[in-house]
Amino acid sequence: MEGRPPISAPSSPIPDPGDDAAPIDDSIEPGKRLIRLPADKGLSLGDRLANQITRLTWRTPLHAFRLKGRFPLKLLGVPADPVPGDMRAGTAIRAGHFLHRGLKLPLGKLDFAALTVAPAFADYLHSFAWLRDLAATGTRADGAPIAEAVVRQWLAAHGEMVGEPAWKADNTGWRILFWAAHAPLILSSSDLIYRSAVLNHLARAARHLDRVADKTRPGTGQLVAWIGIVAASLLMPGGEPRQIFGEAGLRKVIETSFYADGGNIARSPQAQLDAVMALAMLARVYDMRRIEVPPFVQEVLARAVPALLGLAHSDGGMGNWQGSGATSALHIQYVVAASGVRTRPLKQARDWGYQRVVANKVVLLADAAPPPIARVTEAGCASTLAFELSDGDERIVVNCGGAALTGATIPADLARGLRTTAAHSTLTIADSNSTAILPSGALGRGVTEVELDRRETPQGSRVEMSHDGYARRHGFIHRRLLILAPNGRELRGEDMLLPAPRSRRKGDKRFTLRFHLGRNLSASLTADRLGALLRIAGGPLWQFRTSEGALDIEESLWVDGDGRPHPTEQLVVTGTAPAGGASIGWIFKHIG
Repeated sequence: MEGRPPISAPSSPIPDPGDDAAPIDDSIEPGKRLIRLPADKGLSLGDRLANQITRLTWRTPLHAFRLKGRFPLKLLGVPADPVPGDMRAGTAIRAGHFLHRGLKLPLGKLDFAALTVAPAFADYLHSFAWLRDLAATGTRADGAPIAEAVVRQWLAAHGEMVGEPAWKADNTGWRILFWAAHAPLILSSSDLIYRSAVLNHLARAARHLDRVADKTRPGTGQLVAWIGIVAASLLMPGGEPRQIFGEAGLRKVIETSFYADGGNIARSPQAQLDAVMALAMLARVYDMRRIEVPPFVQEVLARAVPALLGLAHSDGGMGNWQGSGATSALHIQYVVAASGVRTRPLKQARDWGYQRVVANKVVLLADAAPPPIARVTEAGCASTLAFELSDGDERIVVNCGGAALTGATIPADLARGLRTTAAHSTLTIADSNSTAILPSGALGRGVTEVELDRRETPQGSRVEMSHDGYARRHGFIHRRLLILAPNGRELRGEDMLLPAPRSRRKGDKRFTLRFHLGRNLSASLTADRLGALLRIAGGPLWQFRTSEGALDIEESLWVDGDGRPHPTEQLVVTGTAPAGGASIGWIFKHIG
């Protein structure tokens, strides 16, 4: 691991990066307009042709013939796994069952040929991510018999027959990484036939990814597939041609998977975590071979980590955006440490679209961009202009989150509801979504353009955003103004419904303004029903006031990083906007 820092969690949620931190451009750019972009942005026709030619030369029958039997099947080394496993999940495996997002599967009932678990659970099993958890709980002698037995079952069911989800591109890429990093657990056997079957699968998995990686859905899954190709080229003898091919493909997919500010095109914190983790694992494969990590890998990590940290609250935990849950601070610390990047959180992700405002221990996060395009996500959310607010360790205003974390406690119907605008702390008109969620689950029409103006003033940090998601259907532009006081003790807001240009729609429209509250808050209405006291057990007291509408307190829920929903409350302001528009002012104030 020459030249890379040891893996240890920082002592504080978001540590001071020090003088040697990677430089980032976190200046505030006023007047920025964000529009929905296709996933193949940035690739010129020449780039695409060059990429195709590189792939064709790698796939010639002559080259495939030369590779067969030319080199002995063996691993050239065992790369370190830079991220610690989940002790709870690993202990469960030793106790005789897999545990994933509240679901259990006894090892005795494991049948890879007929898995009946949720898709995310199946991916956990087929990717062999559980090897990391198993490795975290004891010695190799304790874990190897369990790991080897499961690998034997998987090879018997899927070693010869290619099919999904077992051979899905991202599962295959992850499997190469996890089998390599935890080879001592799965290759301790003296059974030469079994060992040969494991190594043969690694070689076959690499050939499979050679064929399917560029056909995979754009985003983190495609990135992991190309990472698997490069990792395989470094793990087995004779991989130099594949390394050239894989690095060329990886470079191109990085260009189309990340915006210039380092955020991923699915706009998902969980996808960002997975991407940083996969790139960090690939870096360890280079380290194992004592080969310098390519500059383009180092560069994307240097951009992706600040963007990731930009969505963390002051306790270090992640906000609930685009299907992700509130991932724990410890896991984020481990992934960031694994990247080797020391940096500050990004304040303004100009292309990714998330805004971060900090005042003392108060953090404001806002979604100031259109949703991701449909073909890069399965859990995209209609969350434009939503925000989250935290005070130290406490979440004051949140989004429900968790639409992508299906499991025992989040069935498919609930997951669909968690993608809606109503599941986010923003405004809805006529109980509709700002961007349509189609019956197929894909995102449809809605927000195509967001305008953003952010400024630092003596009165505080000012973020003004607007979107056109309701313009065609309801004739209004939604504009939101947020002003966080310099001391963090007051957040002033105003939600405006402005007549859309060239709109002919007439008549009143019912609006609902929602503020989902953190799990430790309890709310009580004031006598005039225009305000609420927000009590935090053992913490600060906040107050909410609204200038217009009728205020009520309703039930809500908040999803943590393990996909577990927790009952919470929400403040709901309702009213009617005439054809000329409406303005609703409100304030969250720290009062004790």
